[in-house]
Amino acid sequence: MDQSPEGDETLETSSREDGLPADEQDAPGSQAEAGSAVDAGEKDEADELEVLRAENAQLRDESLRAYADAENARKRAQTEISNARRFALEGFASELLNVRDSLDLAKSVDLDGAEGVVERVVEGLELTLKQLDSAFERFSVFEISPEVGDKLDPESHQAMTLAPSTDVAPNHICQVIQKGYRLHDRLLRPARVIVAKAPEGEDTDEKSSPDA
Repeated sequence: MDQSPEGDETLETSSREDGLPADEQDAPGSQAEAGSAVDAGEKDEADELEVLRAENAQLRDESLRAYADAENARKRAQTEISNARRFALEGFASELLNVRDSLDLAKSVDLDGAEGVVERVVEGLELTLKQLDSAFERFSVFEISPEVGDKLDPESHQAMTLAPSTDVAPNHICQVIQKGYRLHDRLLRPARVIVAKAPEGEDTDEKSSPDA
């Protein structure tokens, strides 16, 4: 029996189509999917970039605010330190005003032809000293008042000179010239003193016997 030529062509065409590779047969769909994946990836990158930009802006804003706060704190501290330096003695100076007023009053007293004036002046001076001592005590100003016979203390005494003495041991105070003062534990002024030394010809450790 004869076969139709058209049937052979149809069979041949079908065979050729069936023999195509799968990637070539589905090429249009694969390209579309690839394009969609690229678009999705680009969108994700754009979103991530936007998030990073927002975070960066927030961090920058926080950094600027922190810097501004620190700068304001530094300026406030400088102002407080400046005021403390300027007005540190305000209270002490106020206490001394009463002392100044008392001295002015004593100076204005007429000493001519008045009985008991000297006594009143002395009493006024004593009262003024009490006011000054009270002010010193309030502000922790302490007196350094060595006595004759005390051993020289280089930390609080200043030896102005040496003087030979038979009554005071060498390197001990034989005369107080001026008292010293401390502010809390800080030395304001050492006590100025004269220090005894052995008279010439005498041993520095033992005094010579009158019968020697």
